[in-house]
Amino acid sequence: MKKILVTGATGQLGSELLVLSPSYLRYEWIFVDRTKATLDDLDLLESQLAAIKPDVIFNCGAYTAVDKAESEKELAFKVNYLAVELIAKYTAKNNAKLIHISTDYVFDGSSSIALDEEAATNPINVYGESKLAGEKACLKENPESIIIRTSWVYSKFGNNFVKTMQRLMQEREEINVVNDQIGSPTYAADLAKAMIDIVESSKWIPGIYNYSNEGEISWYEFALSIKEFGQYNCKVGGIPSSSYPTPAKRPSFSLLNKEKIKTVYNLDVPDYKKSLKKMFV
Repeated sequence: MKKILVTGATGQLGSELLVLSPSYLRYEWIFVDRTKATLDDLDLLESQLAAIKPDVIFNCGAYTAVDKAESEKELAFKVNYLAVELIAKYTAKNNAKLIHISTDYVFDGSSSIALDEEAATNPINVYGESKLAGEKACLKENPESIIIRTSWVYSKFGNNFVKTMQRLMQEREEINVVNDQIGSPTYAADLAKAMIDIVESSKWIPGIYNYSNEGEISWYEFALSIKEFGQYNCKVGGIPSSSYPTPAKRPSFSLLNKEKIKTVYNLDVPDYKKSLKKMFV
């Protein structure tokens, strides 16, 4: 029986994989949080991987506090770069498969067309820099790895934009949301299923893939959809990013082109509204 190790087990993606795992009992699933796969302690992580001996690793664990990363650069790079490098080395040495999760924040936001896997990277914040370094290390140490870049991830689990909006729309009469950052959200349950579908597939084609739900929207438009499905009475206004300064810059355009993953693995990528609706059911 193949062992699938999931890092970041208590995060959004790890939690959705846990929900799906009982439907795939031909695998031995091992879900580890930061106490069992310590991404910020590399010596310990090495011994943990050696003890677990996974056949497949879903590396969902990451340092994801985008604004905090600006002042915690060393920790962000340790988790998002050095730990990824170590995991890639382990999988290469032990002939294990690796699916590593990355981000649209590797881009600078200057594009006006959906970004494919060959688009030039140029991160504009520390988080994006650390994730790009992790991608490069991953492919250098194990060229057989699969990297999936995703964006605007949300779920019933963890902290995310949808849950924040749900809370604020019930607490306040009026909120403002940035309307000049364009992309597409990703329902973590959809991405989790896509990852399993890749492992279940008869083929393994390494490299970088993009995955997010279909649709081209701003955060403001996303908030309006959340308001619609939640039937909230809160008034939602759109504002420019300049009116909501944050320690870390965000790319103004990071819409991902999903043609490669759809073609190679014959995956269905749902429209963002269809997936968002599932969270409200």
